[in-house]
Amino acid sequence: MQIDVFFDPICPWCFIGKRRLQRALGLRASISATLTWRPFMLNPEMPPAGMERHAYLLNKFGTESRVRRLLGALEATGQSEEIAFQFDRIHHTPNTVNAHRLVHYADEFGLAESVVERLYQAYFLEGRDTGDLDELSAIGRSVSLESSALDAYLDSSTDVSWVREQNALAHRMGVNGVPCFLVDGQLALQGAQPPEVLARLLDAGAAA
Repeated sequence: MQIDVFFDPICPWCFIGKRRLQRALGLRASISATLTWRPFMLNPEMPPAGMERHAYLLNKFGTESRVRRLLGALEATGQSEEIAFQFDRIHHTPNTVNAHRLVHYADEFGLAESVVERLYQAYFLEGRDTGDLDELSAIGRSVSLESSALDAYLDSSTDVSWVREQNALAHRMGVNGVPCFLVDGQLALQGAQPPEVLARLLDAGAAA
């Protein structure tokens, strides 16, 4: 079974969705799935250097009280998936083009999922700037990517246009929010659905 996961590395619901997909696959041990991580950009117009986190949240959600409610709900949901969100550690909202490039690069070595996991941990648990090339290089090295080739890739413009093209393709396919799970190119489910719901999607895919 092929599962395309449309995601953004700064999407907390995508982090939750990743955990829930893993649990769903655990509920369906007979299903062998290959995951492909597909770029989606929540903020395609984000400046290359990103922006200050508090300003970003206010601009996106409008008021301090709404931001607090949303983050509180995420913290509660995260706990149910053993994710201890540390939102107070996050001071910067990055542009995610380079993070998506890192995942794409890691995919050549079978390490895409490991990089996705480390990106989420670095950003949401450690408050690191995952738009910074040095941070991305460190994340790549932490999953055993060779440093000199990795740094040469990150320092180049290779695959920048690919990320943007993939984001545009996702929108043309009807993906307007993430996470979104596409099974064998036919069945799609959007949102960080409970593991039992995702398991039913896997059942439907296996029966198709």
